[in-house]
Amino acid sequence: MRVHFTKMQGAGNDFVVLDETAGNLGLSPQQYRFLADRHFGVGADQILSVRPSPAPGIDFQYVIHNADGGEVEQCGNGARCFMRFVHERGLTTRDTVRVQTLSGVIEPRLNTDGRVTVDMGPPVFETARVPFDAEGLRPVARGQWEQWHLVLGSRADGDVVSVAVLSMGNPHAVQVVENVDTAPVERQGPLIEHHPRFPQRVNAGFMQVVDRGRIRLRVYERGAGETLACGTGACAAVVAGIRLGLLDARVDVETRGGLLTIEWGGPGQPVLMTGPAVTVFAGEIELP
Repeated sequence: MRVHFTKMQGAGNDFVVLDETAGNLGLSPQQYRFLADRHFGVGADQILSVRPSPAPGIDFQYVIHNADGGEVEQCGNGARCFMRFVHERGLTTRDTVRVQTLSGVIEPRLNTDGRVTVDMGPPVFETARVPFDAEGLRPVARGQWEQWHLVLGSRADGDVVSVAVLSMGNPHAVQVVENVDTAPVERQGPLIEHHPRFPQRVNAGFMQVVDRGRIRLRVYERGAGETLACGTGACAAVVAGIRLGLLDARVDVETRGGLLTIEWGGPGQPVLMTGPAVTVFAGEIELP
Protein backbone atom coordinates (compact mmCIF):
# COMPACT_ATOMS: atom_id res chain seq x y z
CA MET A 1 0.00 0.00 0.00
CA ARG A 2 1.54 3.30 -1.11
CA VAL A 3 0.45 6.51 0.60
CA HIS A 4 1.23 10.15 -0.08
CA PHE A 5 2.36 12.21 2.91
CA THR A 6 3.60 15.65 3.86
CA LYS A 7 6.29 16.14 6.50
CA MET A 8 5.72 19.27 8.62
CA GLN A 9 7.04 20.79 11.82
CA GLY A 10 5.94 23.37 14.34
CA ALA A 11 8.74 24.62 16.63
CA GLY A 12 10.57 21.36 15.99
CA ASN A 13 7.61 19.14 16.91
CA ASP A 14 7.42 17.12 13.68
CA PHE A 15 4.55 15.40 11.96
CA VAL A 16 3.55 13.19 9.05
CA VAL A 17 0.32 14.66 7.63
CA LEU A 18 -2.08 12.47 5.65
CA ASP A 19 -4.84 13.82 3.41
CA GLU A 20 -7.83 11.54 4.02
CA THR A 21 -10.48 13.95 2.73
CA ALA A 22 -11.20 11.62 -0.20
CA GLY A 23 -11.44 8.53 1.99
CA ASN A 24 -10.15 6.98 5.19
CA LEU A 25 -6.90 5.07 4.64
CA GLY A 26 -7.77 2.65 7.43
CA LEU A 27 -4.23 2.39 8.78
CA SER A 28 -3.38 0.07 11.65
CA PRO A 29 -1.44 1.03 14.80
CA GLN A 30 1.52 -0.87 13.35
CA GLN A 31 1.41 1.26 10.19
CA TYR A 32 1.26 4.49 12.22
CA ARG A 33 4.30 3.28 14.16
CA PHE A 34 6.07 2.53 10.87
CA LEU A 35 5.41 6.04 9.53
CA ALA A 36 6.73 7.56 12.77
CA ASP A 37 9.87 5.41 12.83
CA ARG A 38 12.93 7.58 12.17
CA HIS A 39 15.02 4.72 10.79
CA PHE A 40 12.61 2.70 8.64
CA GLY A 41 9.73 5.12 8.02
CA VAL A 42 9.41 8.87 7.57
CA GLY A 43 9.98 9.89 11.18
CA ALA A 44 7.63 11.96 13.32
CA ASP A 45 6.38 12.67 16.82
CA GLN A 46 2.77 12.31 15.65
CA ILE A 47 0.78 11.30 12.57
CA LEU A 48 -1.96 13.80 11.64
CA SER A 49 -4.95 12.81 9.50
CA VAL A 50 -7.04 15.44 7.69
CA ARG A 51 -10.57 14.11 7.25
CA PRO A 52 -13.78 15.66 5.87
CA SER A 53 -16.36 17.49 7.94
CA PRO A 54 -18.18 15.16 10.35
CA ALA A 55 -21.07 17.59 11.02
CA PRO A 56 -22.68 20.86 9.88
CA GLY A 57 -20.73 23.95 10.93
CA ILE A 58 -17.44 22.01 11.03
CA ASP A 59 -14.85 22.31 8.24
CA PHE A 60 -12.64 19.28 8.93
CA GLN A 61 -11.96 16.43 11.30
CA TYR A 62 -8.47 16.23 12.81
CA VAL A 63 -7.23 12.81 13.97
CA ILE A 64 -3.92 12.40 15.83
CA HIS A 65 -1.85 9.26 16.42
CA ASN A 66 1.26 9.27 18.57
CA ALA A 67 4.51 7.64 17.53
CA ASP A 68 3.48 4.53 19.49
CA GLY A 69 0.43 4.11 17.25
CA GLY A 70 -2.15 5.15 19.84
CA GLU A 71 -4.82 7.75 19.06
CA VAL A 72 -4.81 10.85 21.29
CA GLU A 73 -7.18 13.71 21.93
CA GLN A 74 -5.24 16.82 20.99
CA CYS A 75 -1.96 18.23 19.63
CA GLY A 76 -1.47 21.99 19.55
CA ASN A 77 1.62 22.22 17.36
CA GLY A 78 -0.06 19.76 15.04
CA ALA A 79 -3.16 21.96 14.87
CA ARG A 80 -1.06 24.81 13.47
CA CYS A 81 0.46 22.49 10.86
CA PHE A 82 -3.03 21.20 10.10
CA MET A 83 -4.15 24.76 9.29
CA ARG A 84 -1.19 25.45 7.02
CA PHE A 85 -1.65 22.09 5.29
CA VAL A 86 -5.32 22.59 4.37
CA HIS A 87 -4.54 26.11 3.15
CA GLU A 88 -1.49 25.13 1.07
CA ARG A 89 -3.28 22.12 -0.43
CA GLY A 90 -6.25 24.24 -1.48
CA LEU A 91 -8.64 22.33 0.77
CA THR A 92 -9.88 25.71 2.05
CA THR A 93 -9.44 29.37 1.16
CA ARG A 94 -10.51 30.58 4.58
CA ASP A 95 -7.99 31.92 7.09
CA THR A 96 -9.96 30.47 10.03
CA VAL A 97 -11.54 27.02 10.13
CA ARG A 98 -13.50 24.98 12.66
CA VAL A 99 -11.94 21.58 13.27
CA GLN A 100 -13.36 18.61 15.16
CA THR A 101 -10.90 16.74 17.38
CA LEU A 102 -11.41 13.84 19.75
CA SER A 103 -11.62 16.34 22.63
CA GLY A 104 -13.79 19.01 20.99
CA VAL A 105 -13.79 21.76 18.36
CA ILE A 106 -10.79 24.06 17.84
CA GLU A 107 -10.40 27.10 15.56
CA PRO A 108 -6.93 27.61 14.04
CA ARG A 109 -6.31 30.94 12.27
CA LEU A 110 -3.62 31.70 9.67
CA ASN A 111 -2.10 35.13 10.43
CA THR A 112 -0.67 37.61 7.93
CA ASP A 113 2.84 37.05 9.34
CA GLY A 114 2.68 33.36 8.45
CA ARG A 115 2.26 32.15 12.00
CA VAL A 116 -0.87 30.31 13.10
CA THR A 117 -3.02 31.05 16.14
CA VAL A 118 -5.15 28.27 17.59
CA ASP A 119 -8.08 28.73 19.97
CA MET A 120 -7.46 25.67 22.13
CA GLY A 121 -10.61 26.12 24.19
CA PRO A 122 -10.70 26.55 27.98
CA PRO A 123 -8.56 24.37 30.22
CA VAL A 124 -10.14 21.69 32.39
CA PHE A 125 -9.29 21.58 36.10
CA GLU A 126 -11.72 19.01 37.52
CA THR A 127 -9.49 16.06 38.45
CA ALA A 128 -12.00 13.43 37.31
CA ARG A 129 -12.10 14.98 33.83
CA VAL A 130 -8.30 15.23 33.41
CA PRO A 131 -8.42 12.31 34.41
CA PHE A 132 -6.46 12.22 37.68
CA ASP A 133 -7.16 9.94 40.63
CA ALA A 134 -6.92 12.24 43.66
CA GLU A 135 -8.47 9.83 46.16
CA GLY A 136 -6.56 9.88 49.46
CA LEU A 137 -4.34 12.81 48.40
CA ARG A 138 -4.41 16.30 49.88
CA PRO A 139 -3.46 19.19 47.59
CA VAL A 140 -1.09 21.94 48.68
CA ALA A 141 -2.36 25.48 48.10
CA ARG A 142 -0.24 27.85 46.01
CA GLY A 143 -1.33 31.16 44.51
CA GLN A 144 -4.96 30.83 43.44
CA TRP A 145 -4.64 27.10 42.90
CA GLU A 146 -3.00 23.92 44.17
CA GLN A 147 -0.30 21.36 43.56
CA TRP A 148 -0.23 17.63 44.21
CA HIS A 149 2.67 15.65 45.70
CA LEU A 150 3.37 12.42 43.81
CA VAL A 151 5.83 9.69 44.73
CA LEU A 152 7.56 8.35 41.62
CA GLY A 153 8.40 4.70 41.18
CA SER A 154 7.54 1.74 43.36
CA ARG A 155 9.99 2.43 46.18
CA ALA A 156 9.05 4.41 49.27
CA ASP A 157 12.22 6.51 48.87
CA GLY A 158 11.41 7.45 45.26
CA ASP A 159 11.43 11.05 44.06
CA VAL A 160 8.56 13.22 45.26
CA VAL A 161 7.41 15.86 42.77
CA SER A 162 4.86 18.67 43.11
CA VAL A 163 2.70 18.92 40.00
CA ALA A 164 -0.17 21.08 38.82
CA VAL A 165 -2.75 18.87 37.09
CA LEU A 166 -5.04 19.95 34.25
CA SER A 167 -6.28 19.04 30.79
CA MET A 168 -5.90 20.93 27.53
CA GLY A 169 -7.96 18.29 25.75
CA ASN A 170 -5.26 15.87 26.89
CA PRO A 171 -3.86 15.36 30.42
CA HIS A 172 -0.89 17.33 31.75
CA ALA A 173 1.17 17.33 34.96
CA VAL A 174 3.33 20.47 35.21
CA GLN A 175 6.13 20.98 37.70
CA VAL A 176 8.23 24.07 38.29
CA VAL A 177 12.00 23.50 38.09
CA GLU A 178 15.01 25.73 38.66
CA ASN A 179 16.66 24.97 35.34
CA VAL A 180 15.20 22.96 32.46
CA ASP A 181 18.69 22.14 31.19
CA THR A 182 19.47 20.13 34.32
CA ALA A 183 15.93 18.92 35.10
CA PRO A 184 15.64 15.09 35.28
CA VAL A 185 13.33 14.88 32.28
CA GLU A 186 14.54 11.53 30.97
CA ARG A 187 14.41 9.91 34.41
CA GLN A 188 11.22 11.40 35.80
CA GLY A 189 9.29 11.80 32.54
CA PRO A 190 8.42 8.11 32.03
CA LEU A 191 7.58 7.68 35.72
CA ILE A 192 5.17 10.61 35.64
CA GLU A 193 3.68 9.54 32.28
CA HIS A 194 2.86 6.08 33.63
CA HIS A 195 2.01 7.09 37.21
CA PRO A 196 -1.00 5.04 38.41
CA ARG A 197 -2.81 8.26 39.39
CA PHE A 198 -3.25 8.97 35.67
CA PRO A 199 -5.43 6.20 34.20
CA GLN A 200 -4.90 7.45 30.62
CA ARG A 201 -1.24 8.35 31.21
CA VAL A 202 -0.12 11.99 31.19
CA ASN A 203 2.20 14.51 29.53
CA ALA A 204 4.92 15.59 31.96
CA GLY A 205 5.92 19.27 31.79
CA PHE A 206 9.07 20.79 33.28
CA MET A 207 8.74 24.59 33.50
CA GLN A 208 11.42 27.15 34.35
CA VAL A 209 10.04 30.62 35.06
CA VAL A 210 12.38 33.28 33.60
CA ASP A 211 10.10 36.21 34.43
CA ARG A 212 6.35 36.87 34.50
CA GLY A 213 6.19 37.00 30.71
CA ARG A 214 8.60 34.23 29.73
CA ILE A 215 9.24 30.59 30.58
CA ARG A 216 11.48 27.80 29.33
CA LEU A 217 9.82 24.42 28.89
CA ARG A 218 10.55 20.77 28.25
CA VAL A 219 7.80 18.18 27.90
CA TYR A 220 7.96 14.41 28.06
CA GLU A 221 4.97 13.56 25.90
CA ARG A 222 2.65 10.63 26.45
CA GLY A 223 3.40 8.01 23.81
CA ALA A 224 6.22 9.99 22.17
CA GLY A 225 8.90 10.73 24.78
CA GLU A 226 10.55 14.13 24.99
CA THR A 227 9.83 16.29 21.94
CA LEU A 228 11.39 19.57 20.81
CA ALA A 229 8.08 21.32 21.54
CA CYS A 230 4.59 20.47 22.76
CA GLY A 231 1.79 22.92 22.00
CA THR A 232 -0.73 21.66 24.54
CA GLY A 233 2.15 21.35 27.01
CA ALA A 234 2.99 25.03 26.50
CA CYS A 235 -0.67 25.95 27.05
CA ALA A 236 -0.86 23.79 30.18
CA ALA A 237 2.37 25.23 31.60
CA VAL A 238 1.27 28.83 31.11
CA VAL A 239 -2.19 28.19 32.56
CA ALA A 240 -0.59 26.47 35.56
CA GLY A 241 1.90 29.32 36.00
CA ILE A 242 -0.87 31.92 35.90
CA ARG A 243 -3.03 30.10 38.44
CA LEU A 244 -0.04 29.50 40.71
CA GLY A 245 0.61 33.25 40.70
CA LEU A 246 3.90 33.08 38.76
CA LEU A 247 2.94 34.45 35.32
CA ASP A 248 1.00 37.20 33.57
CA ALA A 249 -1.76 36.65 30.99
CA ARG A 250 0.55 36.65 27.93
CA VAL A 251 3.68 34.50 28.02
CA ASP A 252 6.41 33.61 25.54
CA VAL A 253 7.35 29.94 25.86
CA GLU A 254 10.88 29.00 24.88
CA THR A 255 11.03 25.35 23.80
CA ARG A 256 14.02 23.51 22.41
CA GLY A 257 12.48 23.79 18.95
CA GLY A 258 11.35 27.41 18.93
CA LEU A 259 9.17 30.09 20.48
CA LEU A 260 5.43 29.88 21.17
CA THR A 261 3.20 32.65 22.53
CA ILE A 262 0.37 31.66 24.89
CA GLU A 263 -2.45 33.94 26.09
CA TRP A 264 -5.10 33.13 28.70
CA GLY A 265 -7.68 35.43 30.28
CA GLY A 266 -8.56 33.24 33.27
CA PRO A 267 -10.99 30.44 34.21
CA GLY A 268 -13.66 29.81 31.61
CA GLN A 269 -11.69 31.64 28.91
CA PRO A 270 -10.03 29.89 25.93
CA VAL A 271 -6.27 29.50 25.66
CA LEU A 272 -4.76 31.07 22.52
CA MET A 273 -1.53 29.65 21.13
CA THR A 274 0.49 31.31 18.36
CA GLY A 275 3.54 29.86 16.66
CA PRO A 276 5.16 28.66 13.44
CA ALA A 277 4.00 25.91 11.08
CA VAL A 278 6.37 24.81 8.31
CA THR A 279 6.16 22.32 5.44
CA VAL A 280 9.41 20.35 5.20
CA PHE A 281 8.84 18.03 2.24
CA ALA A 282 6.28 15.74 0.61
CA GLY A 283 6.57 12.25 -0.78
CA GLU A 284 5.10 8.78 -0.85
CA ILE A 285 5.99 5.61 0.98
CA GLU A 286 5.15 1.92 0.76
CA LEU A 287 3.49 0.73 3.97
CA PRO A 288 3.95 -2.84 5.19
